[in-house]
Amino acid sequence: MDESVRLRFDEKGLIPAIVQDHDTGQVLMLAYMNRYSLEKTLETGYSHFWSRSRNCLWKKGDTSGHVQRIRSIWYDCDQDALLLRVDQTGPACHTGEKSCFFRVLWSPDDV
Repeated sequence: MDESVRLRFDEKGLIPAIVQDHDTGQVLMLAYMNRYSLEKTLETGYSHFWSRSRNCLWKKGDTSGHVQRIRSIWYDCDQDALLLRVDQTGPACHTGEKSCFFRVLWSPDDV
């Protein structure tokens, strides 16, 4: 990683990571990374995140086989959020949906 990049992790040492399908642009999920999970992601080429509920590192797809091969990692203008563009194997959501964002809260089409 470029040494000039100064990512801004929050007070718990976490940074939000939006995961997007490389080919379609569909947003697949949102997870959190700490420095260690980001290092593991860069080292292996597969997404690793920090579980806030279990307080541990997890590799996406370890139990399901639905891994995410990293194509690129971007950061925003404030350096406090990441965008992972991935090749997704199988569904990204633990419910079996392709994306975790499959429920509509509001849409102008509903009015």
